[in-house]
Amino acid sequence: MSSAPTPPTGARRQAALIFIFVTVILDVLALGIVIPVLPHLIASFQGGDLAAAAHVYGVFGTAFAVMQFLFSPVQGALSDRYGRRRVILLSNLGLGLDYILMAVAQTLPLLFIGRVISGICAASISTANAYIADITPPERRAQSYGLLGAAFGLGFVLGPALGGLCAEVDPRLPFWVAAGLSLSNALYGWLILPESLPAERRSAFSWRRANPLASIVMLSRHRSLFGLSGVVFLSQLAHVVLPAVFVLYAAYRYQWSAGDVGMVLALVGICSAIVQAGLMRHLVRALGERRTLLLGLGAGAIGFAIYGTAASGTVFLIGIPVMALWGIANPSAQALMTAQVDPTEQGRLQGAIWSLAGVAGMVGPYLFTQVFALFIGDGAPVELPGAPFLLSASLLAAAGVLAWAVAGALHQDSRSPA
Repeated sequence: MSSAPTPPTGARRQAALIFIFVTVILDVLALGIVIPVLPHLIASFQGGDLAAAAHVYGVFGTAFAVMQFLFSPVQGALSDRYGRRRVILLSNLGLGLDYILMAVAQTLPLLFIGRVISGICAASISTANAYIADITPPERRAQSYGLLGAAFGLGFVLGPALGGLCAEVDPRLPFWVAAGLSLSNALYGWLILPESLPAERRSAFSWRRANPLASIVMLSRHRSLFGLSGVVFLSQLAHVVLPAVFVLYAAYRYQWSAGDVGMVLALVGICSAIVQAGLMRHLVRALGERRTLLLGLGAGAIGFAIYGTAASGTVFLIGIPVMALWGIANPSAQALMTAQVDPTEQGRLQGAIWSLAGVAGMVGPYLFTQVFALFIGDGAPVELPGAPFLLSASLLAAAGVLAWAVAGALHQDSRSPA
């Protein structure tokens, strides 16, 4: 394995980190802005039939996840060949133009095409992660990935809130705002974003290596990398329970209104941002990445268990700060994984990781909604509305066991003579 690239220093490195942080916030913000209005826009094309709209919306969501699965490794491999800057900027430009298309779409097929394109362009998040690996020394990557996690949290909290406000003015306005954010970010990056991958560390592009199955096979080349991939997949799958059933669960069990749900999501985002942006570097410094990974998975399992068994909304809220500690797991896993591959393959690695997230996004919504329906329906073996969250707790517990085994292997490797 070749040596890691020398990260930029001083103002140049700081500007690059700020841009990547802003890029992720704006990407997620732009995606989140359309969440409150997209189902209603689809319903308008279905003559107001909410049942039909719900079915179509599910198809839209699956299509988005499929595009993430297919194109995350493609963008990662392209960034290994042509550099991160071009891929990130072109993706931001594509997102901006795509939101304009969705803003003016007057037919359901055209709106669907727009959603497919947004899934392709949003796959640039894998390239943003590879950029972080390029410019950050290994011992600081967990902290940097923690900042990206905080950006995700802020984007998902602010996006739907802003989208709801914009929709009150005009149902199409959220798409125009999302387009403005993405295009502004593309311009900002074109002016200030330096390239992170020097020409001598780039690798040839081939479609054989860029397809998602080949990228996932890449993860099996090293025992520890394969194990960490399993940890990431189980964690991503467990996370899908929140967008899949949280709103339905909160209404069914606690009779929370849309406003209540919005306030709870804001609290989730704030706690996540505090943990990932504020506590991450201190925990990694004190515990190391392996122990931080285990602590995060354990906290997530406990948090989901609280969510699933909470008899009142107050008890559910107690679980939020516990759950927020789960946010330290993924940055730790990513930092450990980036240390296992050559600098020329960081893009492929991140593409493979986000392909796993795409698989979770395809499987998870059906899995958790069916479990929820099973345990609240008339034929339920026992009424247990929190069953989806308990399933997620089990997935994270399994991820913790796997991470324990992988951590042991990594520890042995680190102690072995070179």
